[in-house]
Amino acid sequence: MKQNKYDEAAFFSQYEQMPRSVQGLEAAGEWHVLRELLPDLRNKQVLDLGCGFGWHCRYARQQQASSVIGVDISENMLRKAREMTEDPHISYQLMPIEDIQFSHAQFDVVISSLAFHYIESFAAICSKVHNLLKPAGSFVFSVEHPIFTSRSEQDWHYDDEGNRLHWPLDHYQAEGLRSTSFLTDNVIKYHRTISTYMNDVIEAGFTITAVKEPTPSADMLAQIPDMQDELRRPMFLIISAIKA
Repeated sequence: MKQNKYDEAAFFSQYEQMPRSVQGLEAAGEWHVLRELLPDLRNKQVLDLGCGFGWHCRYARQQQASSVIGVDISENMLRKAREMTEDPHISYQLMPIEDIQFSHAQFDVVISSLAFHYIESFAAICSKVHNLLKPAGSFVFSVEHPIFTSRSEQDWHYDDEGNRLHWPLDHYQAEGLRSTSFLTDNVIKYHRTISTYMNDVIEAGFTITAVKEPTPSADMLAQIPDMQDELRRPMFLIISAIKA
């Protein structure tokens, strides 16, 4: 199933008001960790899978990447990306991540931010990315943490007064589809374990160089109410790998 909630008016109107949609990468809680895992992008050809508004594409060009291609399934996302981009070395392509077709060894770096948990077959994507990368090319991606995606009810457990008691975990080993609520109801995600994410990357022919479960930056912890609760459970998983 290739769901495209971002082209639904009610969903997109809420999404474009989120802090990371308005303020960009600095408002993304995991960005300070993801950024440190990216290789030197100077003179590199970069592919961004699930590029959204194009924040990572524009960052890559700021780091002097030679060219950047952003791929996304959503016309709304790419419309905003194009409105915010004035750079002939960045191009955007409308297509599902599952359908990407580029030349063998075309890219030096493939990145993806919070998109692969919408993809049914992560192993297939890893194989495609491996084929698209040059030898020693870099693959860096973030997903919602499996502790976050294990239950369809992706929320805290509260007491009778609405206080957050704990983050419940259940059905962790039961990989597969979850129908969740994120901005609107019936958002399809795919849960997989940490070991599946790592083993799919390894079995595709990559060498994993880092695995991170980022916490918010010190500035976010100091400035944003309730951000301290993000220290109680991981929300993101980031993996960096190279084509062996």
